[in-house]
Order: sequence, then C-alpha cells, then structure tokens
Amino acid sequence: MKETRRTFLKASTAGAVTAWAGFNAGSYNRILGANDRVNIGVSGFHNRGIGHIRTFSSLDNVQVKAVCDVDERLFPRGIKEVQDGGGGTPATYSDFREMLEDKDIDAVAIAAPDHWHALQTIWACQAGKDVYIEKPLSYSIEEGQKMVEAARKYNRVVQTGTQSRSNIVVQKAMEEIRGGAIGDIYMSRAIVFGFRPNIGHVADSPVPEGVDWDMFLGPAPYRPFNENRFQYKWHWFWDTSTTEFGNNATHWVDLIRLAMGIDEHPRKIQCMGDFYVWDSDQEIPNIQLGVFKYGDGRIIQADVRSIYNNTEAGEKNGALLYGSKGWMHLKHQGYRIFLGPDDEEGPSFSVNQYDPTQDKTAIQEFKGLDATHMQNFVDCVRSGEWKNLNADVREGYLSSSIGLLGNIAYRVGRTLEFSNESETFLNDSEANGYLSRDYRKPYVLPEV
Repeated sequence: MKETRRTFLKASTAGAVTAWAGFNAGSYNRILGANDRVNIGVSGFHNRGIGHIRTFSSLDNVQVKAVCDVDERLFPRGIKEVQDGGGGTPATYSDFREMLEDKDIDAVAIAAPDHWHALQTIWACQAGKDVYIEKPLSYSIEEGQKMVEAARKYNRVVQTGTQSRSNIVVQKAMEEIRGGAIGDIYMSRAIVFGFRPNIGHVADSPVPEGVDWDMFLGPAPYRPFNENRFQYKWHWFWDTSTTEFGNNATHWVDLIRLAMGIDEHPRKIQCMGDFYVWDSDQEIPNIQLGVFKYGDGRIIQADVRSIYNNTEAGEKNGALLYGSKGWMHLKHQGYRIFLGPDDEEGPSFSVNQYDPTQDKTAIQEFKGLDATHMQNFVDCVRSGEWKNLNADVREGYLSSSIGLLGNIAYRVGRTLEFSNESETFLNDSEANGYLSRDYRKPYVLPEV
C-alpha cells in the first residue's frame, strides 16, 4: 500500500485526489450495534488532540485505536496517553490517509491545523468514517460547503467541536430564551479577551528529524521550515490560520446563532482591527472588531482582543444577548438575566445548581463538557443518526463562516454585502477571491 501511495502522490492531480475515494466508502463502514465498541483514530495531538485522546478514552466502550501526526517526535506521548487511558498500544501514522485504510476504525477525531480540516474531513467521509472535527469547521467558505456536501453524500455523522451546545447551562439558557425571558433578540455580542504572548522573530531553519514538513503544509503554499509557523504558532499566519475569530470567537457566535435562531449567512459585514503592541513575525491581527447584519436587520458583533489579559466589566469572554424585554449574559458556567430600564436581575442559573442525579443520561458533571459532547457524537456513530447531533456539520459551517467572512472584510478593508443565494459577495471580485484558496498539489479540494 505504501509503494502504491508513493506512486499516487507523484502522479496526483485534482481529479486523482477526488478519485482516491474510489477506495469505496461503503465497503469500509461496518454496522455498529447499540453496545458495540467504537474505535477512534485521532489526528493531530500536539495540543487539542491530547484532550481528544484522553476524553474518548474515558468514555464507556470507546477505544482510541490509532493516532496520527506529522511530527513523529510526539508518538511516544500519544501512545502513553492511550495506554494511560486504559487502551492498548495504538497504531501510529504520519499520513492521515494511511490511517483511513484501517477497516476497524469507525470514526476519526480531527484536531489538525485549520487549513487541514476540510481535506481530512472529506477524505474520512469518502472512506466511510464518521468525523469529530474541531472548530472552526473550515479554512474557507468553499471548504465548509464541500464538507457539508461530503457528509450528506456519504451519509456520515460529522460533529463540530463546538462543545458548548452540549452544556447544560446553554441548554437551560435556550429554554429561557425560547420561553420569552428577554423578549425578541435584536442584537448580540461575543467577547473573547485572552492573552497571547509575543512570538518574536525566528529565522528559517532545517526541518527537524521526524517532522514531515510537506505534509504539515499540505494545501498551503510552500514555505521554508520555521518554528514560528509550526505547532501551535501556525495560528498566527494567514496560510494556515482563521485568526482568533475562527479559533475562539466561533464558540460564542455559535451560541448566539442558536439563541437567535439564525439559519443563514449575514448580508452585510464589517471588520476592523490591526496588529498592535508586539514586534514579531505574526501576520494576523491581535485585535478584531466585527459587525454582521442579517437580512431581517438583526446584528451580531464580535470583539476579539489577544494582547493582554483584558477584562470588560470583570469578564473575559461570553455572549451578551439583547432582547426587547431585557438582556442575558451567557457563559459556560452560568447565565444572568437583566430586565427593565434599571437592569433588575431576573432568573439566573449556574452549573452548580444542576443536579445530575435527576438526569441519569448526563455525564457532564462527572467527566466534563468535552465528554458530554463527545458522548453525543459516539451515540450518533452507534445509531447512524446524524440528525441527533448537538452540533452537526452544517451548524459548524454557518457559525464558522461568520468569522471567515469577517476576516475577508478585514483583509479588503471595506463593508461587504453577501448573497445567501449564491454564497458570494455582491460585485466584489477581490473579496470573492478569498472564498477559496489556491491548493498546492497533490493536496487539492475535490471539485465534486
């Protein structure tokens, strides 16, 4: 298989990569019963992926069977994490496609860099695997469209890692909102204030032994190896990043969409910001302010700051939901409602008020929020019912697209108008150029 793959890679074109799915999804998918063990392959475990290994290993009758990363120096840690979680010795891969050839793997958990999300998800769907994919769903709007298309075409269960949707606090808050607690929501604001250190300036250097740099870059343009572009620091470069809008603001705008019942793209987008204070190689802004106006006039704002450990009124993150009767401050740990012109405090709720003994299906209090969300995914893998997901791929696409559209408005420096019908910007060829990317062969997005 490896010799065949080398031949494939050398000769590959966009059409050939598409045809790689001729590896026949249907024949690779085994039928699972309600009590069958679910075997998981984890892709990318330098940072977030370690959490995937630990959490999936903690779930009943779930085994992490394989781990994949372009940095083979990480394999000992990945193996140890699986073993410490009660599993055996997992297989290790540096090429994601080789992991997909394991017929015993039912699903993959993808914590690879943003620019790899689409290809790995699509290839997994074509291989008959279900997918747990970290936010943001995709690097571009076109990629998000293709990921939804692949999930539906191959009838796969694809869960977006916006785990807040599985939060008992969020679910309780949505009950309050649906019941009219704050009236009709006309505007909401996401705030994300988190410290990011100065990465400084780092010279290019030889590729370290054990690192597959070509595989790391994948669809992105070729660049010489640089430690500032590798591991977590890839977040700070346009080739591989969706900025902090995609990295963390996605969590909050996703909950805002849920609260407001928004099921479309914004029609008008504005975004300003810049890179302040530090002197470094970083390309993306460390302050971004976005405004997104929808067809019915409702507005979502996003305020992201990544210089100091800022707070606003004592808060570092959350969703502020403004309605005709009052407003709600929603966080992961709880929410508070304020009513009337004097901000009289109304009903509130915190996770500490939740009694798991009254909800026998809940594991949140015992194993954590990630486990609750991943358990929802595993349950759907067993049943094959993607409609029971808390964060289906299409929800991830719409929420991630908010940040992606904001990034485009930032890069072109003007207000943009977007069509939900064509999913393109109106009369703006420069902005439309950012809806996709130029792919470096053979890592090419399938046309269909």
